[in-house]
Amino acid sequence: MTFGTLLYRYFFFGWLFKDVNAGNVLERAAAWRHNRDQARWLPTYMRRWMWCGAIFYGLGSVAEWLLNAPGVSVLFYVPGALSVPVNAVIGAAWIGLKVLPAQF
Repeated sequence: MTFGTLLYRYFFFGWLFKDVNAGNVLERAAAWRHNRDQARWLPTYMRRWMWCGAIFYGLGSVAEWLLNAPGVSVLFYVPGALSVPVNAVIGAAWIGLKVLPAQF
């Protein structure tokens, strides 16, 4: 596996799940069960994004305060801020897969 693929799989979870809108009722139910089982990995992805956001925020603070370079700090603050909506999406997916019943 290439490094780019590994990096993608480390940060993005879409490859873990199956499409529940394809196939007949039994195939959709099997895909739903598979997705519910794979949802156990979503907190891991949330932790990864949280730590990356915290690290980028810290680097932005260092660039802004210690290096006195507010323009450079933007390069770190923006990815740090983008980790918040990514975590919101992952949290909503996790709650949806763990709490909501299947509707076929």
